Amino acid sequence: MKELDVATWNRKEHFEFFKQFSDPYFGVTVDVNVTKAYQFAKKNNHSFFVLYLHACMKAINAVENFKYRIKEDKIVIHDVIHASATILRPNNTFGFSFIHFSEDFTVFNENFLAEKKRIFNSPHLFPPTNSEDCVYCSAMPWINFTGHKEPLAGFSVESVPKLAFSKFKKEKGALLMPVSIKVNHALMDGYHVGMFFEKFQVELDKIA
Repeated sequence: MKELDVATWNRKEHFEFFKQFSDPYFGVTVDVNVTKAYQFAKKNNHSFFVLYLHACMKAINAVENFKYRIKEDKIVIHDVIHASATILRPNNTFGFSFIHFSEDFTVFNENFLAEKKRIFNSPHLFPPTNSEDCVYCSAMPWINFTGHKEPLAGFSVESVPKLAFSKFKKEKGALLMPVSIKVNHALMDGYHVGMFFEKFQVELDKIA
């Protein structure tokens, strides 16, 4: 982890402007094509969720601004961003996970399974590791949504990106999954979100 030199950053004025907002987050909901990922998951008995989450995290880690976090009016850059995904228990409550990222899908899947096991055997909401070098994400496979709002704590400066994955829909033979993302405008703009979605789709299309 290192600190960003805000004084020489080309978004210095953007940062200083948007960090004053009570809610500096902006969000969009975008369809991604998950046809290949879904077919591969079914054919190879993999978790569809873990497959697309891994593709998502590869894209997150490929865009530097998604590694920025605000700490005491400064910006730190994390080396790696992990996934803090909600995992549903058999009793329909959920726990927050902290899934350590790896470019290797096998390793990432093992990390997911370890967190799933921990959550299934614990009534607690929060994971033992609860740091900000992550993105918050949740899946709602019961609902096909076109918009989504994440809760905002409001008692501290928040800068962790937040994602939600919808139930997919079928259009002209393709499976399209709406993905909602909320990011702190002090740290990034629509351009960076666009880069993320472009890289996310590339990673999804590699799954075969």
